[in-house]
Parts: sequence; C-alpha cells; structure tokens
Amino acid sequence: MRSSVEFMTQTLTPPARVKIYKASPELYDAMMTLSTASARDVEPDLAELIKIRASQLNHCAFCLDMHLRDARKHGVADQKLDLLAAWAEAGEVFTDRERAALALTEAITRLGEDGVSDEVYERAAAAFTDRELGQVIAMAVTINAWNRINAAVRMPPPRR
Repeated sequence: MRSSVEFMTQTLTPPARVKIYKASPELYDAMMTLSTASARDVEPDLAELIKIRASQLNHCAFCLDMHLRDARKHGVADQKLDLLAAWAEAGEVFTDRERAALALTEAITRLGEDGVSDEVYERAAAAFTDRELGQVIAMAVTINAWNRINAAVRMPPPRR
C-alpha cells in the first residue's frame, strides 16, 4: 500500500510533454515571424497589455511571466498591470484605445459560435486606423497561438 506522500507526489507530477520547439524548430521560427509582423505599428505598452490579457484568459503561465516582465521593462504602469484582469471595471485607468483593444482581445480569445460582436469590432474600428486594427487583431491571434502551444506542452516559466 502506498503512503499518502507517495500518492500525492505521484499525482502531482505531470507526465512529460514534447519539447515542441526542439522537435519542430520551424514552428518556433514561423511563430517568431508572425510575432514580429503582428507587432509592427502597435505601441509596445498596448502590445504587452494585449499579450498579458490573452495569456491570463488562457492560463498560460509561461507567457504571463514573459510579458509581465516585458511590460515592466517598457514602463507600463503598475496600476494597469494590477488591474488588467478587471480592466472593464477599472474606469479611466485604461485609455479608450486600450479598452477597445482589450475588448477585442477578449472576444478573439473567447471566440464562440457568434465570433466577435459588431459592437466590440466597431468600438475597436473607431479607436484605430485600418492598419492599426489589423495589427491589433493579428497580435491577439498570435498570442493566442503561443498560449495554446505552450499550454498544450505545459511550458513552465523559468525559475528565477
């Protein structure tokens, strides 16, 4: 009979997953190309807010760790980072453009049968030029792809 410590240790140890970027380096290269392309013409602060919010929704610890660190390096205000999970309730902490991008990011991340609502899309279209809107959409799609890959293989954040 196993002791409770043995059972807990065995239960909490996840099975090994593929080291996807080693097994498929061309996938990593393609994702980096997509990431670079989607980041063009998007302010770095806004880009990090988009990446963090999608990563929160997707429970991607690796991406959250990376993009919170990047946001701090870019000087994103601590208050924005602290309130990002509740951005819609945070009043004027976020700009109109940030709120439009975050609403669109959430709609893309939680994409259901009805897709992105006209209301969310129109709000974003009013806040951004066509070029910027395309880039914001691409950024949300790209971080969702990274999140899903990393979550599927349980990519852990690095220990510091």
